Amino acid sequence: MRIFLTAVLATILLALGASLPAQAQTGVPELEKYINSIRTMKARFVQSNPNGSVVQGNLYVRRPGRMRFEYDAPSQLKIVADGYQVTMWDPATRDFGQWPIGWTAASFLVKDPLSLSGDLRVEKIDRVNGLLEFTMFQTRKPKEGKVIVRLAENPLVLRGWTIIDERGHQVTVSLNDTQTNVQLADSLFKNDSPDPASIRRQPN
Repeated sequence: MRIFLTAVLATILLALGASLPAQAQTGVPELEKYINSIRTMKARFVQSNPNGSVVQGNLYVRRPGRMRFEYDAPSQLKIVADGYQVTMWDPATRDFGQWPIGWTAASFLVKDPLSLSGDLRVEKIDRVNGLLEFTMFQTRKPKEGKVIVRLAENPLVLRGWTIIDERGHQVTVSLNDTQTNVQLADSLFKNDSPDPASIRRQPN
């Protein structure tokens, strides 16, 4: 599950050595405009992990910087971005981790404004199975993998993404029942995990 957060959302290959094709140049501003039009979002997600397991749950987003993955039972995993950092906490296994929000690959969802001409760049745009696929990378962390963002066209609708880490492991998140610009409770984005020191003191 750590792959979902450390690769999951951290991003990507070497900076572009050549300019993007004309099709990609027209697609990038459209993607920026679409993501920047989203202030909040909620959706059902299905997550496919490198070990073959599949889990699902609810995703909540409030830009800037706030996101929550709420997994269906029997999983007790919580992943919450509170605007400053991402916290992963699993009460069942006492697995705990924290990362700055900018280190996660899904940070493209909560950057405000999203700009794809700075550290976060689009490497290429493809059309696969009727969806647009934007392959993105972070110029400051070129060895940490990449993220492929998938959208339906006419109109653009986010359908999910795949995180590929530096070892080639993939985590794919697919979205459905997506609603944007809806009211979301502040409590969804509050970190309610125990203090990290208390977790370390607990016996195994």
